[in-house]
Amino acid sequence: MKILIVSDTHGQAENLVKVLNKVKPLDALIHCGDIEGQTDYVQMISECPCYMVAGNNDWGTSLKREMEFSLDDYRVLLTHGNTYGVSIGTEQLRDEAESRDIQIAMFGHTHRPFLEEKDNLVLLNPGSLSYPRQMGRRPSYIVMEIDQYHEAHYKICFL
Repeated sequence: MKILIVSDTHGQAENLVKVLNKVKPLDALIHCGDIEGQTDYVQMISECPCYMVAGNNDWGTSLKREMEFSLDDYRVLLTHGNTYGVSIGTEQLRDEAESRDIQIAMFGHTHRPFLEEKDNLVLLNPGSLSYPRQMGRRPSYIVMEIDQYHEAHYKICFL
């Protein structure tokens, strides 16, 4: 199973199109919020099931602020992250995920890629495809692959 995880495209889909052309075919696309009016477009160009949540800049959308779902054997919490204070740290999100028996918590908001595997919980942030804020400011995303043994593997990628 191959999953593309993106965030913070902020209405700028050019880099998302480049990434999709590079990594297709996909089993799922996950967007961690701040889509800014392009929900239908993202679903159309992805050509696979999409999981998306609203970010702090997604006004007037019907998207939920967070959602829980399963990917293979994993329970996933998808949130933009701003309501969990991810700009100052991941402790609140970690506590929430652990209280819900989540194995993977995905978030955006900071525009910086992040991947931490600790105590049977993966916290990940794909960064931003449109307005990256980490050193070097390269647009980033994560490719997640679940192998035949049901083990998840993650790779932070850059354009």
